[in-house]
Amino acid sequence: MPRRFGPRYRVPYRRRREGRTDYRARYKMLLSRKIRAVVRKSLRHIIIQFVKAELGGDKTLVTTRSLELKKYGWNYGCGNIPAAYLTGYLAGLKALKAGINEAILDIGPQRAIHGGRLFAALKGLVDAGVEIPHNPIVFPSVSRIKGEHIAEYAKKLKRRKKALEKQFGGYLKAGLLPEDIPKVFEEVLNNIAKAFGAEPPTLEEEEEFEEEESE
Repeated sequence: MPRRFGPRYRVPYRRRREGRTDYRARYKMLLSRKIRAVVRKSLRHIIIQFVKAELGGDKTLVTTRSLELKKYGWNYGCGNIPAAYLTGYLAGLKALKAGINEAILDIGPQRAIHGGRLFAALKGLVDAGVEIPHNPIVFPSVSRIKGEHIAEYAKKLKRRKKALEKQFGGYLKAGLLPEDIPKVFEEVLNNIAKAFGAEPPTLEEEEEFEEEESE
């Protein structure tokens, strides 16, 4: 009688199959025993949570959603780079108020794109005063954080009415001018800082330099 063998493969955990959890990266983060700044994005929203790992499971300490920016005067899209930075800044101030001064970044299985929304949110967290290990090279430029690229694009489309309405129709119907995004960004940033009794960060482009080659 031939000997029967069971399956020779291992089925990954459900969350790994769904692309929701990178268990290898998660294990390394758990070994640090530090609070995780969990940043997640969708097409329209940014969500940031400060999470502490406990034996009974993860405990969420602070949660911030980009929709909260509306309370501070932000009526533009809540999923773009300026909104990601503002959400990070708001989340950082809320974390400091809750006694959280440091964390490690957790972006899960999301693709890490330099200059993207995930790192715009990280920049906001760091500017708020939360210590998170990072390399500044991943941050978007200050002009993109302020939304100047969106404003410039809208100005170029002004001569093409149909193209402008197609791209920014939602803003225009709501009485919002896309070229005003940088100005509104500054106002919202100041409103958030004022609500928490903090000084708003001064956003300036970092000077580029070349390291001298050692002989």
